[in-house]
Amino acid sequence: MNQIKTPEPDQLLNREMSWLEFNQRVLNQAHDPANPLLERVKFLAITGSNLDEFFMVRIGSLQILIGSKHERPDVTGYRPQKLLQVAGDRVRRLMAEQYQCFEQLQTGLLQNGITQLEPDQWSRKQHAFLRHWFEENVVSLLSPIAIDADQNFPLLNDSEMALAVQLAWDPTKMLGGDWYQQPNELSEEERPSCRFAIVPLGRKLDRFVTVPVESGHGYALLESVIKKFVGEFFPGQTVRDCIAFRITRNADMRVDEDGAFDLLHGMQEILAERKESSCVRLELEAHADPATREFLMKCLHVDDLHVFETHGPIRLKDWFKIAGLPGYDGLKFEVWPPQDSPCFSVERNIFDVIRDGDRILLHPYQVYDPVVRFLETAAEDPDVLAIKQTLYRTSSRSQIVKALERAAFNQKHVTAIVELKARFDEERNIKWARSLEQAGVNVIYGVRGLKTHAKICVVVRRDPDGIRQYCHIATGNYNEATSTLYSDVSYFTCNDVIGGDAISFFNAIAGMSIPQPMQQLSMAPLGLRQRILEMILVEIQNASSDLPSGIRLKVNSLVDPTIIGALYQASQAGVPIDLNVRGICCLRPGVPGLSDRINVTSIVDRYLEHSRIFYFHHGGDRRVFISSADLMARNLDRRIELLTPIEDETCKRYLLDMLDFYFQDNVKATRLQPDGSYWPVQRGDQAEFHCQKQLFRYAVQQRTEQFTAETSMFHSHRRDNELGIFS
Repeated sequence: MNQIKTPEPDQLLNREMSWLEFNQRVLNQAHDPANPLLERVKFLAITGSNLDEFFMVRIGSLQILIGSKHERPDVTGYRPQKLLQVAGDRVRRLMAEQYQCFEQLQTGLLQNGITQLEPDQWSRKQHAFLRHWFEENVVSLLSPIAIDADQNFPLLNDSEMALAVQLAWDPTKMLGGDWYQQPNELSEEERPSCRFAIVPLGRKLDRFVTVPVESGHGYALLESVIKKFVGEFFPGQTVRDCIAFRITRNADMRVDEDGAFDLLHGMQEILAERKESSCVRLELEAHADPATREFLMKCLHVDDLHVFETHGPIRLKDWFKIAGLPGYDGLKFEVWPPQDSPCFSVERNIFDVIRDGDRILLHPYQVYDPVVRFLETAAEDPDVLAIKQTLYRTSSRSQIVKALERAAFNQKHVTAIVELKARFDEERNIKWARSLEQAGVNVIYGVRGLKTHAKICVVVRRDPDGIRQYCHIATGNYNEATSTLYSDVSYFTCNDVIGGDAISFFNAIAGMSIPQPMQQLSMAPLGLRQRILEMILVEIQNASSDLPSGIRLKVNSLVDPTIIGALYQASQAGVPIDLNVRGICCLRPGVPGLSDRINVTSIVDRYLEHSRIFYFHHGGDRRVFISSADLMARNLDRRIELLTPIEDETCKRYLLDMLDFYFQDNVKATRLQPDGSYWPVQRGDQAEFHCQKQLFRYAVQQRTEQFTAETSMFHSHRRDNELGIFS
């Protein structure tokens, strides 16, 4: 692998800046009038949620580097302090555009009967209604906290909104206490002109207070209602300023797996530490009084670099609720119901279906039910001996976890590798791990120093012709909720070689043994990177020999410098390369002499593109893989991932058709430019081709053809002699 030259800093795009460009593409969908109004509101909410995570993780990481006096530049030449400044400037421009978009959407919502009512718009009746609501719901629940010094500042939860209230200094109207001591003890110069109180809004009260209106839907923002009546918390005192703010805390904290008593205990400590971690962002309303701003900055120990003013409501991610308002279906996308797969008839035993041949499912266009049924059937089937499963992110009411618990109850040998270090899902995974242990499941808390990100389940079953391993391998999590939102691939097989590799995979992790060489699967951090590089080198050799060549990759992120260097080398050798990268891409395409033959597109649409599919021409012997891994150093070197070859010709053709769709899109696709910007793909004389719509139609067509075939034949019931029933 020493043939690959690492790119120079100016040959790479910066990771943080590329991520922000991804959020810009999401924001562009909020701007796009071709999208239904409430879907645009949803895209805007996504940009708010994305920015929250960016600060918690990426900016948090930079803060840690700066605090540790780390001065070494990254692979693109940025030192931490400079990158913090550059990223902050880009975020401010992005936020300005967010709030411009918010104003446009508010106008559209108003025109469609969805009205956000500000206090100066309240009628007498609405004013009386909201005063009563305030007295009934707010006064008894919330409590203001007087602040005399930063040591007394309340511990606010991450992303929790609060109000900062500036009050005129008047000791004659205050309760006693050392810091209220009488004015004759202080000189005129020493006497403060104001004092402050904080009102944390907590999480119990709904952000959107429904207000009675003559037609449509009316609401007032919680903070607007409290601001209007905040004087009732401070009777007899003068409120000078009252503004909403919130802080974002550093979430880039890692458990010390060597120092922790055990991983479960260590993760619980991390969750506790996050509640008190440093502030990486202070958001406050742009009209805040300078004294209020200075007070908050001092108490939270932040400088101007970490202060972000909003020209509209804070915490835009809350507008997911407005986007989901019932009764406004005409302002949302046309429903695309997930289609039944023609392969997985509910009338057939799922193991018989898989034994007949390998199967591919594309979610959410096809239902996730076969994955759940695979586990539920295994839990009850008397011929199933064991189940081995990885769990990274699960749903809050996971049917899959329940199936594993039932399997253990039914005396199956059940092993679950539950990744406790899955960021922001740690609490849920701790809960599921304990529940599984109580049910009798053998729970493994991942691997020391690595995250187990692979998505695989193996069912060991006694068939009439011997023991067989049935495998489900996927690009997405075992999560029924996100399966309706994320575009992912499921692969079912009972191939003996893959089954043997899968058992070796679980034995290595559960038994903490030296992983044995695999014949088909490739696992990170041991062989996955090498397998991909080998595939690229074959294309380089073929192109250099004037033989046909080609590479097509669909991933979420492309960051790893070595992989990028290999792709640059392939381009220079004459290999045509198509990359579909949803989010971060550090490769510069179209640079003369470097990446002339590389084309990079990105698709941001109603479903989050999440599948990873790799194609290599390989001298006409088309090699197709699916993977849980993105092309990032963290995935290739610091996580346990799987790369799975798809050798069944029908499944391979299905995935190749999918890739064709992604590279034909001229509705939602944008093309990466050498400078890191993205331009819409030009349609020219071509007919409109909308990838996600075509994938849905493809799933409908498959189901329709199967339904037509089924209804063209008569099926008689036959007696099952073994069970004594009719089937």
